[in-house]
Amino acid sequence: MKNTNISFDIENIFMTNKTDIVLGLDEAGRGCLAGPVVAACVWINQELFPKELLVQINDSKKLSEIKRNKIFSELQKLDKSVFMFEYQEISSEIIDEINILQASLLAMGKAYQKLLPRLFNKPVISLVDGNQPPDIHPCQTIIAGDAKSYSIATASIIAKVKKDELLNKIAEKYPMYNFEKNKGYGTKSHLEALEKYGISPFHRKSYAPVKKYIK
Repeated sequence: MKNTNISFDIENIFMTNKTDIVLGLDEAGRGCLAGPVVAACVWINQELFPKELLVQINDSKKLSEIKRNKIFSELQKLDKSVFMFEYQEISSEIIDEINILQASLLAMGKAYQKLLPRLFNKPVISLVDGNQPPDIHPCQTIIAGDAKSYSIATASIIAKVKKDELLNKIAEKYPMYNFEKNKGYGTKSHLEALEKYGISPFHRKSYAPVKKYIK
């Protein structure tokens, strides 16, 4: 079901002509007990972006895994004149060193820096989900931006897809934690596995549910 609140209205506030570049950024995985946090940075050409794909874009949390993967597959087929993105993961080790907020902001900043050289013009603004700005100038934080802005929502989908892909790979090495199902979140079966097997190298040792199993 289409989110009737989502639009390009926020992007258009900052655009004075159609060639102005507005970026959207979001992260996925802040609440996970294991694995990296991942951020994505996207640019959408409003004039050329396929309408049939646009109507499927929504806050990643409101989409099924199958739907997110299908949208991501379609996004990857788009020409760079229509759509561009970059993403960046920050490992659980760095999360434990600098805390999850700083790791999320670092991931956003790095994703932005990766996309910047590919753009044909300097962005007029970067729209960031949440209320904490990364080291990006100029930028505008938008609370619940992934439910309001197409650019942020698209970034949220990519960040979540890439984060889940990484957890699926970790699941192959550590099948006892069911990462392929819980995607690193603290589900009942995940907590039971921690109790039974202890922590893996990919668990976030600074998180309270994990910390108590450190020997």
